[in-house]
Amino acid sequence: MLSATQSPPTGRPEGNTTIRSGHITEHTFRAISAWPVLATCLALGIAGAWLFYLVGQHTAPSPDLPIIGIACFLLAFFLLKGLIILQPNEAAVCLLFGRYKGTLTQAGFCWLNPLYTRQKLSLRLKTQETGPLKVNDAVGNPVEIGAVIIWRVSEAARATLEVDNYGLYVSAQSETALRLLASRHPYDPTEQQDALPTRDTGTGTGTPAFTEALSSITLRDGSDVLASILLQELQLRMAAVGIDVVEARISHLAYAPEIAGAMLRKQAANAVIAARRVITQGAVSIIDDALADLEARMDHQLPPQQRAAMISNLLIVLIGDREATPVVNTGL
Repeated sequence: MLSATQSPPTGRPEGNTTIRSGHITEHTFRAISAWPVLATCLALGIAGAWLFYLVGQHTAPSPDLPIIGIACFLLAFFLLKGLIILQPNEAAVCLLFGRYKGTLTQAGFCWLNPLYTRQKLSLRLKTQETGPLKVNDAVGNPVEIGAVIIWRVSEAARATLEVDNYGLYVSAQSETALRLLASRHPYDPTEQQDALPTRDTGTGTGTPAFTEALSSITLRDGSDVLASILLQELQLRMAAVGIDVVEARISHLAYAPEIAGAMLRKQAANAVIAARRVITQGAVSIIDDALADLEARMDHQLPPQQRAAMISNLLIVLIGDREATPVVNTGL
């Protein structure tokens, strides 16, 4: 049985490790601790306040002290702008004057270049519910289908810079992949033959296009395999923007309300036909065994006409058709 579950990435690259894919080359770097910078900012603030206090007391030895005090405050505010706090499984994409400089994944209290433009985003697992959507299956029957997608951002730079909104991108691609999956497979096993496409071979009649035949997996009975197919389709679509799809499962599947009643009656009729087929096959097997035993006791084979008449009569008795008239054979 195929499983749609895959293990999430064990970690992100550190140091100078690069991941090349698409137009963005993501690389991570380690920021310095923010505590020394915070202490420096406090010292600058205290120094600036002390200088202004001296100026206010008219005991300043130099007229440049107010300018120095203002410079201390400005430098402190400039350094404070570089402070950043990252939670576990969180990243910050850093840009400098419109150019990508790196991705910070180091959790904790850190300090970056204050000129960096930073955009935070979560690397945690997210759950996306898609649907229920109304889609036509491979036969053309309207069905309702929904899925649950579990995904995460694996490359923060690509998720931020390759698309305008990666959340909306995941929603749109999930819906598209789910619609495509439903349109390729019939809902019920009894409709598999109708779902096979045909092509004209030049004789005016269509023959099964085996090279283009759709999968024999049905939406109702192939949940694990369909989940695997959906997962692979989503991974292919999401890899371009740094999204890793961890799991995909079909959460809702039903006929559309306008045909649900008719389809239930069709399923009931198919069940009756299948039951009668089993009964008939069992009756034929019993008759074959009975005739074989009779011929063994008589030590010769029955004539074809007599054998056919006995089979017909025994079928009537075993199947229970009391209104039928038994076949009379006078050749006994």
